[in-house]
Amino acid sequence: MTFQIVPLPAAPFIPLFSLSDQELAARRARRVMVDAHPGYPCRVSLADAEVGETVILLNHEHLPADTPYRSSHAIYVREGASPYTPPPGTVPDVIARRLISVRMFDASGNMLAADVKEGTLLAPVLEAAFADPTVSFIHLHNARQGCYAAKVVSAA
Repeated sequence: MTFQIVPLPAAPFIPLFSLSDQELAARRARRVMVDAHPGYPCRVSLADAEVGETVILLNHEHLPADTPYRSSHAIYVREGASPYTPPPGTVPDVIARRLISVRMFDASGNMLAADVKEGTLLAPVLEAAFADPTVSFIHLHNARQGCYAAKVVSAA
């Protein structure tokens, strides 16, 4: 069964770019000038920001489930980012070039299984996970820093 990697929507993040550094700090966020590529993976565009671009580093609740697995972590969002939804069954470079923690969840947000794979080896793992009817969605995290990378759903 094929999969679909889903970007975050841009709209909730757009207002952050007009805030002052002090206002961002009050929200536990900060403006960062990109100084290396790759290194600042945007969760909206599903691409690494380019050197010289501005990103916002913020905490994002990616699993609001009322379970012990409720979770949030740091993410980057590029200024002016447009959501990019890769074709079904494909893994974008921003994920493929990293070591990825794969976490499978049921519809209630309870973790069913987890694995760690090189991003280049991720597609078969995602396809196999959705062969299990109890897997409702998958969350991907950068394994080294732990940052949330993307949600994955069944494309069937």
